Amino acid sequence: MLFVRSLIFASLHIVTAIVFSIIAILVWPLPFKLRYKIISQWAISNLWLLEKICGIRYQIEGAENITDQACVIMCKHQSSWETLALQKIFPPQAWVLKRELLWIPFFGWGLAALKPIAIDRNAGRKALTQVIEQGRQRLSSGIWVVIFPEGTRIPCGQMGKFGIGGTRLAVETGVPVVPVAHDAGKVWPRHGFIKYPGVINLVIGAKIETHNKKATDVNKEVYLWIEDQMTRLEGSRPMIASVKGDKHSGKS
Repeated sequence: MLFVRSLIFASLHIVTAIVFSIIAILVWPLPFKLRYKIISQWAISNLWLLEKICGIRYQIEGAENITDQACVIMCKHQSSWETLALQKIFPPQAWVLKRELLWIPFFGWGLAALKPIAIDRNAGRKALTQVIEQGRQRLSSGIWVVIFPEGTRIPCGQMGKFGIGGTRLAVETGVPVVPVAHDAGKVWPRHGFIKYPGVINLVIGAKIETHNKKATDVNKEVYLWIEDQMTRLEGSRPMIASVKGDKHSGKS
């Protein structure tokens, strides 16, 4: 039964992605925030499908930490679920992601309409500069910037090394970092097809100010906060990941 439910969801996930990608092209001329509101309905509808078909629900702790100021979101990357949930939970946002995602037919079109910061993960310092320059533009327009500092999805019970891109952007623009932890991997595993019924816990931390701080210090502060939250959510302290992420942390 789990396989059948997962198959039904996967089919609808793909079909709705195609539909909303076409919609994304049609609404491209609209202002970004209106365009975002329309296109992000794909993520919201898929969260509804997950609940109705696969029995996956979620609860949020720390929603009061979402403020009017656009910040840098640094989120634990454990599943594909968070790529949907962040769009519903937070204000309009742009994501740091690997540019190859924009090459995927239909899906990439929808992503491109959302003004992502699409980096070449092999470009080294050039990619970091791109994150800072384009991130600064997004933040100054009131758009939050989402970055997965581990650079790739990491299995439950593990944490990857954090790239410096997110905190460099926050420090150089003077905006706070909002850390996010969750345990979505227990119901939607990394690269997993089967979806398991359950309740996902997502925790939003208080803003971490970046004024007069070094990016490395902020990075360590974010890492320790997420590590502590994952220990609480999963019942044991995460091990060092055997899966290596990207040093500038684009979405995978």
